[in-house]
Parts: sequence; structure tokens; C-alpha cells
Amino acid sequence: MTQSIDRASTLTEQLVAWRRHLHQNPEVGFAEHQTAAYIETELGQMPGLSVSRPTETSVLAVLKGHKAGRTVLLRADIDALPIHEENTFEFASQTPGVMHACGHDGHTAILLGVAKLLSERPEEVAGEIRMIFQHAEEIGPGGAEELVMETPLMDGVDVVTGLHLNSSLPAGVVAVKPGAFMAAPDTLTLTIRGKGGHGAHPEQTVDPIAVGAQVVTNLQHVVSRNVAALDALVVSITLFQSGSTHNVIPDTALLQGTVRTFDADLRARAPQLIERVIKGVCDAHGATYDLDYEFGYRPVINTDWVATRLREIALETVGPDLYQDAKPTMGGEDFSAYLQKAPGAYFNVGSASDSADSHWPHHHPRFTIDEASLETGVKMLYAAALNLGQGE
Repeated sequence: MTQSIDRASTLTEQLVAWRRHLHQNPEVGFAEHQTAAYIETELGQMPGLSVSRPTETSVLAVLKGHKAGRTVLLRADIDALPIHEENTFEFASQTPGVMHACGHDGHTAILLGVAKLLSERPEEVAGEIRMIFQHAEEIGPGGAEELVMETPLMDGVDVVTGLHLNSSLPAGVVAVKPGAFMAAPDTLTLTIRGKGGHGAHPEQTVDPIAVGAQVVTNLQHVVSRNVAALDALVVSITLFQSGSTHNVIPDTALLQGTVRTFDADLRARAPQLIERVIKGVCDAHGATYDLDYEFGYRPVINTDWVATRLREIALETVGPDLYQDAKPTMGGEDFSAYLQKAPGAYFNVGSASDSADSHWPHHHPRFTIDEASLETGVKMLYAAALNLGQGE
């Protein structure tokens, strides 16, 4: 297998070209029309692939191997974010207000590279390899949910895997773990209704700003005093809007936030714990409220045997010096939708380096990747396709 994996090094220039074209021409979720057309065109030049559109802006390539084996799904997300890019390199986004700030351009280039290698050597492939270029990962309920629920993509799939480039890991490092890997990202929107008035006479009002401030503070007690210390829960209020000028106490305050969990029972219990705090604070100060709580993606819980197999593949592919046991993250991912239908595992490939100035966090307007990580990603997904397809 090592000799086959080494073929990835022949794709370096092509991987960079694919990634830079995608980076220059980003499109947000459910609007990836030109992106999907570009992917379909590139795949159409590769022999032996059956290429189709499961949805309007997603692309599926299927390769049937020459040997019996499993059906393996490889996934890459293709959408960008509504962020105005601040990078100044020559291939920066040409679309104002939209950029690839999470590495999906790299994921797409990697899976195109895997498709090319597989198409050139179908005799090496056992079973069937499905490669899904998925739309709308960044927009809930997510493109994966649509593909899983409304298309036959997962029919007959035995195992699924995919990767995420990670700017907190050095370029070329591969990180894998079994079990809980990424959290469920749920959201809350809270409107606090008070009684407005003159800023000079707060005693005549019910100040929604003061009430909202108490809500923000007391919500932290949900984490520290209602949940066991070893159970992971994050409650972050990320938006607080109220008022219009310096001398008027407003009638309402709008708060929004995110709630992150791994455990299904804790996830189900979190809205009740949160609303109990909100109601208590509002009742104590004479305010009322409206709470909208939305469940987002499920947590990504890697199947043990698949993660173990990926760890073995990583140790063979990149070696022990470039392998790490991954740590769980409170970030969310709609890859979890595929795991409802088949065993699988998601993993990270490091993309950070000083030379590429690629330490910026995901979703930052300066985010970029060290393009050397593309070859690592191809080696890992290509090896995973060959290995997982062979079965036990």
C-alpha cells in the first residue's frame, strides 16, 4: 500500500491549483452552483467514475473496484462562509463578503485528488467507493442531513469517513480518536420584555438590560452547579442587543447564544435547565421573556473500530512522529448525520505553519492553510478507501 500512497506526491501542483481556484471563487451553502459545476467537470475527466448530482449543489462520484469488498463513503464539504477575506495573496476571494474561512476548499481539493488516484488504479480497489462533495455544511440543518434523509446516498454504505483540516495542529499531523469527537451545536434566542422609560428614572421601568445581564451571569451556574464536572457542557451568550441611545431605557433586549454537548441525555436536559434560570431571573425582576431553542447537528461520535483502523492507517501513512491522539472539541459538524446510517469516523489533518501564516483560527478573515497539508489529506483518505473497503 505504501507505494500506492506515495502516488499522492505526484499530485502536488494539481492539488494546489484546485484549492486556489476554489478559494478564489467561494460560494455559501445551498448556493454552490459554480463550485459544483467545477467539481463535476474535473471529475468528468477521470476515467471509470460515475458522476451525478444527488442535490442541486452537491456532486457524487462512484468507483466500482475490481475486487469484492465493502461500500465506503468518503466525504468533503464544499461551501464557504459569509466572511469578507482579509488575506492579500493573489488567490484571495474574488467574491466580496464570502471566503473559504474553514478549509473546505482544501477538503474538496483533497477528495478530487483521491478520486483521481482511485480512478487510475481501479484494480487496487475492493468494493465500491462513493465520494460525496457535500453542500451546506455551515448552514443548519446541514447538507448532510438533506443527503441522508432525501437521497439514496447512504443505501448500502458499510462505512463512512472524512477529514477536517485543523489550524491548531502543525501541517502534516494526523489526529484520530474513538468515541466523542465533536459536540452538538444547539442555539438559543431569547427576547427579554421589560418596561422602558427615562434613563434618569429607572425605578419607573423594568430594565431589560439589567435583567439580561443577570441572565448571562446566572446561566453560567447551569454549567458550574447543575452539571457534573466531568460532563462537557458549554453555554455561551454571543449576542446582546438592546437600546438605541444613552438616556432611554428600552423595552426589550435580544440575546443569542450557543449550547454545546456530547451526551444525549444532557443535551435533552439543557433547555429545561437554561429556561429555569431565565424564568427565575425574569420573574424576580418583573420581566417576561420569549425563548426559542433550536437543536442543531448531532454530536460526532466516532465508531471505535473505524477510528482504531484509521489510527493504524495514519501510523503507516505518516508515521508515529506525525500522529496524535485527537482531543474532543466543542465545535460541531454535520458529518454526524452520516453516522446515523453507518459506522464511521471523522479525523483531523493539521494545516498550521509559520511559513504559510496559517495559525489563524477557523472562521477568521485571515484563515488559510499550509498547502502541504493537502498531500497528507490525500494520502490518508486514499489509504482509508483501500483499507476500509477490504473489510476485516
